[in-house]
Amino acid sequence: MGYGDFGAFGNEAIRTPHLDRLIGEGVCFRQHYSASPICAPARAALLTGRYPHRTGAITQHEIHGLDRIALREVTLADAFQHAGYATSLVGKWHNGTFDRRFEPNARGFQEFTGFCGGWADYYNYHLRRNDSLEPSDGGYMTDVLTREAVAFIRRDRTQPFFLNLAYSAPHSPFQAAEEAIARYRAMGFNRIVATTYAMTEAMDNGIGRVLDELDSQGLAENTIFLFTSDNGPAFFNPPYMLEPGESTFNERFNAGMRGSKGWVYEGGIRVPMIVRRPGTIEGGRMVDDLAHFTDWMPTLLSMAGIERPEGSPMDGQNLSPTLLGERQQVEPRRFWQWNHYLPRLATNAAMRGGNRKLVRPLIEGTRFFNKEMLQNPEGQALVDAFVAADLKHKQDPATVTETLPYPALRLPEPEPPELYNLADDPGE
Repeated sequence: MGYGDFGAFGNEAIRTPHLDRLIGEGVCFRQHYSASPICAPARAALLTGRYPHRTGAITQHEIHGLDRIALREVTLADAFQHAGYATSLVGKWHNGTFDRRFEPNARGFQEFTGFCGGWADYYNYHLRRNDSLEPSDGGYMTDVLTREAVAFIRRDRTQPFFLNLAYSAPHSPFQAAEEAIARYRAMGFNRIVATTYAMTEAMDNGIGRVLDELDSQGLAENTIFLFTSDNGPAFFNPPYMLEPGESTFNERFNAGMRGSKGWVYEGGIRVPMIVRRPGTIEGGRMVDDLAHFTDWMPTLLSMAGIERPEGSPMDGQNLSPTLLGERQQVEPRRFWQWNHYLPRLATNAAMRGGNRKLVRPLIEGTRFFNKEMLQNPEGQALVDAFVAADLKHKQDPATVTETLPYPALRLPEPEPPELYNLADDPGE
């Protein structure tokens, strides 16, 4: 879900009344960033308060263990469970698959209902419920996750709880109710965009149900409620989804920002964060202080009065003074990097300090495997290493692949760095 997928941010087509309402009732950070332009590293940072490269989760490749949060890391769920909270993850995990030591129940979540990998079908799925696997009941995945979240709130309403509701929408596969898709098709959008908007609308409806449940249980004023997205919009249009004659160009509105999922330009990493707590946090405020995924673990622990279990130092800062109406005294510099191989600072990396943002543009071939890169001994060695690691895991499911023997790939020379003043040029 991108910055432009909210009705409140200038998208006149999409219907997100509950998120728009949440913005009106809470604080919305407009200069807020995910820790990565891709899902698994971003989630690792949100859950640990640390830059993703420190956590071991450097790409989304769960089959190679590269999405895993290292066992040395302390998660938000660890901290809340340690403090006596009931903890639950509903939905997508994607920070450790194929090895129970890295799955949610071993990382602080007492309850888990969802899926461990990067995606799931919205109708034909199996959901993990702690140690059991349940087949689909035919319900739409987004509605099922909402139902599970509401049930958890009802069960645990009399004790402190930490709920991580991680919707998969609007991640592929592109599936939604035909009636909702038809409304957006009638506006002239191609089927992929129409379906994406319909999926987001279904998620918005679910958020409305969760907010209403908190209200009905009398918990709204004692619950810190946050909403964000893990990265910018995906502009990948599979041709099989298009009608004859439709362009593969994605028409989604993205608030004028350059880039999308996978790139460190604003469109790939800048995502709103909305925080609500009636009676404590004054609502209806837009904040332009710089904020980052790593900030939310120290912020939430501070607001809840919880001591973090001993572990590696966090990279984020406590934003609770900002939430309570104070201005940041010093905005720290923030950093990003993502590619498919050993992290390379010369490709798809960025640093922001104040309004200045330095970008190291993506080097061709470092976002996806390509034939040119693989048609040399170094590239083939990379593929061989992945295959060997996969085989080892299949032979011994307890294998932990935290690092792989990356060869020194021959890459093109990096593009010149780019420096932007976001105050004058937010579209880069």
